[in-house]
Amino acid sequence: MSFAVTATGCMNEKALQVEVAAGLPDRQLVIPLILPSGATVQDALAAANLPGRMPGLEINPACIGVFGRLSALDRPLADGDRVEVYRPLKADPKEVRRQLAELERSSKKG
Repeated sequence: MSFAVTATGCMNEKALQVEVAAGLPDRQLVIPLILPSGATVQDALAAANLPGRMPGLEINPACIGVFGRLSALDRPLADGDRVEVYRPLKADPKEVRRQLAELERSSKKG
């Protein structure tokens, strides 16, 4: 599907108001969209035109979610949903906790 989306679209009961959120280390965007009923996560991403708005943003289909939960691209959206593009972590949180615990243990021994 392809949608022409404007910030000032004609609202009716079949339209969905959603947001697409994405960010780079130095810049974040939240893009409000008006999409037709039945629109999917993929449709919202296409309408947001993230590659054009944020050159350098890598979009991994496995790292897309809605309100903090991973989501399939073909998931239908509901009014008010927020589609989020997640960046890769710089460090594994479990590994960081393990290293901090090790450091604390070693400082108590000495």
